[in-house]
Amino acid sequence: MTESNARTQSCPDAQVESPDALAPRRLGASLSRTLWIAALFCGLVSATMLYQHWSAAERDPWKSPRLLALKEQLRESPTDETVKAEIRRLDLEFRERYVRRLSLNKTGGWLLVGGLAALLIAARTIVRQTAQPYLPKRRVAAPQHWFNLAAQSRWGVAGIGALAVVGLAALAFTARSPLPQSAAELDRLLGRAPDAEAVADLPTLAEFRANWPRFRGADGNGVASGEWKLSFTEPAAANVLWKSPVPVGGFNSPIVWGNRVFLSGGDADRREVLCYDAISGQLLWQRVVEKVPGSPARQPDIPEMTGFAAPTMATDGRRAFVIFANGDLAAFNFDGSIAWAKNIGVPKNMYGHASSLAVWPGRLIVQLDQDDGAPGGSKLLAFDSATGRLTWERKRSVHDSWASPIIIEAAGKTQIITLALQWAISHSFDDGNELWRAEIMEGEIAPSPTFASGWVVIASPSAGLFAIRPDGAGDVTKSHVTWASEEPAPDITSPVSNGELVFTALTMGALLCFDVKDGKLLWEHELELEIQSSPSIVGDQLLLASAKGHVLLIKAAREFNETARIKLEDAFYASPALVDGRIYLRGTTNLWCLGNANVP
Repeated sequence: MTESNARTQSCPDAQVESPDALAPRRLGASLSRTLWIAALFCGLVSATMLYQHWSAAERDPWKSPRLLALKEQLRESPTDETVKAEIRRLDLEFRERYVRRLSLNKTGGWLLVGGLAALLIAARTIVRQTAQPYLPKRRVAAPQHWFNLAAQSRWGVAGIGALAVVGLAALAFTARSPLPQSAAELDRLLGRAPDAEAVADLPTLAEFRANWPRFRGADGNGVASGEWKLSFTEPAAANVLWKSPVPVGGFNSPIVWGNRVFLSGGDADRREVLCYDAISGQLLWQRVVEKVPGSPARQPDIPEMTGFAAPTMATDGRRAFVIFANGDLAAFNFDGSIAWAKNIGVPKNMYGHASSLAVWPGRLIVQLDQDDGAPGGSKLLAFDSATGRLTWERKRSVHDSWASPIIIEAAGKTQIITLALQWAISHSFDDGNELWRAEIMEGEIAPSPTFASGWVVIASPSAGLFAIRPDGAGDVTKSHVTWASEEPAPDITSPVSNGELVFTALTMGALLCFDVKDGKLLWEHELELEIQSSPSIVGDQLLLASAKGHVLLIKAAREFNETARIKLEDAFYASPALVDGRIYLRGTTNLWCLGNANVP
């Protein structure tokens, strides 16, 4: 007998653990450590992201004491280039910090997803290893029990069958098929051929262009239609046809259809729509937008610099549409009665929602771009203007934006042009599908696009001015950008063009003129005014309104030539509406109607 056998026989009850026997125990310990490490990792990432969010909110660039002091200093010395340079430097620093925060949030989100995945996998594996299997016990039952159970089953099946027969018979005699009963209903369901009554109720494009139905006019380009013989005379009051108080605050612009002028306003407590007579300025009606289905019980926190009523309304000549920063969307008939209302979700935007509504015969377009971006955050929506029914909705892989969409006819298609960080995107008007996109947007996107000389002209606040041919498909960044200018681009106002020249106005008062063919800068002039109202084209003149109440006329020409300037006792941040020889301007206190009294 060997020594090994002797030891084995002397210890017959000993249990020797092999490596295979120890493996499950080691695996459990390893999984436990993985679980704790993953939980700790998720906690650290979450804490870091929360800290980043709170610290970013406390470091609001618009409340920077340094920036506010520099702006005040610039107001006292508007020609001080050193102050302007420092403001631009701070502005660039704030934008870079914002973009960096977006990148950190995205990275943190992916890290958190990975950590949670590891946490769940480890936890699930541990639960499976430690779970005790169910061990069924034998049940001894008398034979009569099984006979009774079989009889009950047969009666149960018979009863259910009888109920099914009765239900199907009732449906056969009472239910109406949801399928279309006629070809006309099928066409209407598919949106191919609306009935004659609906067609008759839709305004024509000619009616649209004869009015001012949305922000910057029917095409969203800020160009007045028709013949204009506009001039200003002194005193300033001689140019005022009427003015009416605006009882609610808001930065949206007036819209005009026929003899009606519409505005919106309000705050967290009360949001309203106002309707004025376009000829006399009389306030015809004022309606509160309330009890909207789906509206949040607690209103979101919106900065005062934007407010609840920044988006401009829209009208199709039958109804007036309004949207507020809490996501309430409503339509009013011209007599002040409500047509429909709904809430489309509270926009998540650090400055509040400001994109204006776009309208086209039969359809209302809402651009809802948000901080969270896509998927699920930013989106473009189309509603039936008569009923408020959602026609289509498209997700957008972009971040936040305050620009407004325009609708153009180009390349044989009706296109919706949208701007947001970091893409200019064209969507099909018919179904919302993306047609083309260009990666040119940088900074905080507030200026809206314009369409001139067959090109989409775009101001990208931190990149410059661009012109894009709208006949491309897919990513057209390298193929369809006709020209790009690196001159300073506006950060609030939108460009305007007369088809030959493009004009931009910077917030601090610089007015720039470009050749629309090649983007060449023709001239730049310092107005020494704060400009937040987008410039407009009126006949052969450029119309500008300042934050201090100045209204200017400048020749839309290749050389700078200011032809008139008046000063009104108000502050203008909204853009004008231009209809039938009249200028409608919303100030912070009054709605103004300007024109030549001797011109009908």
